[in-house]
Amino acid sequence: MTGSILYKGKKIYFRDKGSGSAIVLLHGFLENMSMWDYFARKLSAEHRVITIDLPGFGKSECLGRVHLMEQMATAVNKVLKELQVKHCLMIGHSMGGYVTLAFAAKYSGKLKGFGLMHSHAMADTAEAKVNRNRAIEVVNSDRGAFIFNFFPELFAPDNIPLYEKEIKKLYEDALATAPKAIIAALEGMKYRTDKLQVLVNSKVPVLFILGKQDSRIPFENTINQATLPSTSEILVLDKVGHMGHIEARKKTLKAIEGFAKKIL
Repeated sequence: MTGSILYKGKKIYFRDKGSGSAIVLLHGFLENMSMWDYFARKLSAEHRVITIDLPGFGKSECLGRVHLMEQMATAVNKVLKELQVKHCLMIGHSMGGYVTLAFAAKYSGKLKGFGLMHSHAMADTAEAKVNRNRAIEVVNSDRGAFIFNFFPELFAPDNIPLYEKEIKKLYEDALATAPKAIIAALEGMKYRTDKLQVLVNSKVPVLFILGKQDSRIPFENTINQATLPSTSEILVLDKVGHMGHIEARKKTLKAIEGFAKKIL
């Protein structure tokens, strides 16, 4: 089932597939819920799988000039209320991981566990904020060039020629995204707060999926965060960058399936 809810007067779209205990999958920056199609199809054999177009991406409408991670988390919560989901496992890729952490901070009682896939809990450094501002300038001047240069860097270098078809789809989906939505997400990530204490204080298990060749989120930084929760599982993907759902699809699925089986 595909549907939508209104959040701040704007439509937020979702897809609800399967039955049983709920798994919520949140996409990353310049992506949409279709990134999870393979995973939703497989996981829905035993679970209820909910995927969401975060504000400004896919079919969901833009909320304003800045999309704070907390606003996105509240939009996700409103979808779950509409679907009468009281508890779930939530997995977020990249920016979706930031939203997952914001959700864990605000609605911890609704989570039976959560996962950070190529994501982390620290706020932007001063250097990262400068880079966000530069990205915003490029989007304002030439959105196409920004998108064209963005995606190849997310893959391990040796994997780029192997996934030309998938990269082309990423381009196409991103080019359908309004510049104001891209900028709103960049602003929201720039202003996000440190969530390390969410990991430290988590009363539920946390899954970390990391790429050894992730150019966006250095492996060494994130592996240390995986020791913060009292209960955590770690999948380290060798020869993989920032896109484990493409570069190591079966291993990533197996990790999520195994984690879900333990906690749901």
